[in-house]
Amino acid sequence: QVQLVESGGGLVQPGGSLRLSCAASGRIFRIYAMGWYRQAPGKQRELVAVITNGGSTNYTDSVKGRFTISRDNAKNTVYLQMNSLKSEDTAVYYCKAYSWGGPDNDYWGQGTQVTVSS
Repeated sequence: QVQLVESGGGLVQPGGSLRLSCAASGRIFRIYAMGWYRQAPGKQRELVAVITNGGSTNYTDSVKGRFTISRDNAKNTVYLQMNSLKSEDTAVYYCKAYSWGGPDNDYWGQGTQVTVSS
């Protein structure tokens, strides 16, 4: 099993910044990539950013140039630096670990709320 613990969410004004963290523990060798998803009220969960073990990254178009995903392998932690936040970024943000065993074996964190409001 792999356990994921997210932190760093909160309330921020438009234009502000937040950094989310996702600490992984357990059978880390099962993971080949980590990602951040988000789900706003009444909407489907969507991929925000992903980073592979090799460091390759990918972002959804709406966050390109504003969000940065990174990882600290020594700490088994993935970060999502979010700058120039907008009200439409308001959502619950989830960390996901992609398993070599396929989608049915992926792991999810519990989620952290990000609210962008004045």
